[in-house]
Amino acid sequence: MAPKKITSQPLKLKKDLKKQEPPSTEEHDEKKMPVKVVLVDDHPIVRRGIREVLENSGTITVSGEASSSDEAIKIINKVKPDLAVVDIIISGCSNGIDLIKSISERMPTVKCLVLSMHDESMYAERAIRAGARGYIMKDIAPKNIIEAIHTVMRGDLYLKDETMKILVDKLLTRSNVPTETTTDILSDREFEVFRLLGNGFSVREISRKLNVSVHTVECHRRNIKKKLKVRYSADLLKYAIQWVISSGR
Repeated sequence: MAPKKITSQPLKLKKDLKKQEPPSTEEHDEKKMPVKVVLVDDHPIVRRGIREVLENSGTITVSGEASSSDEAIKIINKVKPDLAVVDIIISGCSNGIDLIKSISERMPTVKCLVLSMHDESMYAERAIRAGARGYIMKDIAPKNIIEAIHTVMRGDLYLKDETMKILVDKLLTRSNVPTETTTDILSDREFEVFRLLGNGFSVREISRKLNVSVHTVECHRRNIKKKLKVRYSADLLKYAIQWVISSGR
C-alpha cells in the first residue's frame, strides 16, 4: 500500500495584528466635522448675510449670534464654538478688541477672527496682540471669509501680505523705536477716542458711537492727554487731526 502523501500548507501569518492608527494632529480638517462659529456683530442684517455665506459653504455651521460682548461671552460659554467672528465696534461697554482679550483669557481653545469695516492697517496689530488669529474687511469676497476661517482653524494667521510685512517689520525694529510719543501707548479704547477726535467727532458724538457715557469719553480724553504729554484739549485736538491726516485714517 502506497504511503499517503501529506501536503504541507504554508503557514499564513497574521499581518497587522494591531491596526496602526494614523498619527493624531491638532490641525483642522475641513472635510470632517464642520467648524462651529459664533458671530458677534451689532447689526442683525450683517449677521444674517454672514450666516448665509458660511452655512452655504457646507463646511461651517453658525452655532450662535451676539450683538454685544456680554451676550457673546454667555453664548460662547454655552455652545463652545471652535471660532468667534468678531467686529471691532459692537454694542455694550466693551469693544471687539476687549472681547477678544476676554475670550483668549477665559476660553483659549476658541480662536478669534476679526471681520470689520474698519481698515485693517488701523486695527490689525491691536487685534493680533489681543489674541485674534486673523483680520478681514467686510468688503471682501464671500469665498475669502470661508478661506480665512479655515486658515485660522489650521493654526495659521490670516492677514493681507502688506499687513503681515508691517507687523514683522515692527517686531524686528520695536526695540529701536521710541514709543512714548506714539499712539502705541494708548489703550484700545483710548485709541478709538483719539482717532474719532481727529476725524472731527465731538465728545457727545463719540459717546453715542461707542455706546458709553460722556463722562467715560472725557475720562479717556484726560488719560490720552497725560500719555501723549499734551496739556490742553485744543492741543490734543490739533494733535489728533494731524495724526489722522498724516496716517490717512
